[in-house]
Amino acid sequence: MLKEKLAKYNIILASGSPRRQQFFLDLDLEFEIRLKEVEEIFPDHLKEAEITDFLADLKSKAFDNELKDNDILITSDTIVWLNDKALGKPKDYDDAFRMLQSLSNTGHKVITSVSIKGKNFQKIFHDIALVNFRKLTNEEIHYYIKNYEPFDKAGAYGIQDWIGKIGIHKIEGSYFNVMGLPVHKLYKELENL
Repeated sequence: MLKEKLAKYNIILASGSPRRQQFFLDLDLEFEIRLKEVEEIFPDHLKEAEITDFLADLKSKAFDNELKDNDILITSDTIVWLNDKALGKPKDYDDAFRMLQSLSNTGHKVITSVSIKGKNFQKIFHDIALVNFRKLTNEEIHYYIKNYEPFDKAGAYGIQDWIGKIGIHKIEGSYFNVMGLPVHKLYKELENL
């Protein structure tokens, strides 16, 4: 359905995330992957979705001078928001351990923003899900980090991984948003192009 509607466009996914790439395959879209290194730094005064909106836009700016008329560039960013603070990807093992300990036995927000950009337009939108972990033991956290190496994931976890299966007892919102892309919203926005 969407594939035919977007046939005249060249869809570019600017993400190295295997999960996001799989979502695009699942949507039956033809796309190419283009990656650019972007330093993901945001102003301190930004909060919650302001951060992810800013970073999704920042990632798109790296492509500004090379978009052609029929290109559609998609960039995105996900954070975990806990205690008025953004948790991005962990720097190392100890950072991942601290993050997971802080998420244990509490709830947090997972916020993902998406930028859809053409040569002459841009649309940025976001989605928020509420996720609750039961109390995790230190042994469970160590086991997860050692076996799943969640260093490329915001908040140091993937809901689809072992820790999500054994630790998350409640979610309000889109499961796929927690994985890193609000597919339902992306589909609707692409449909409306």
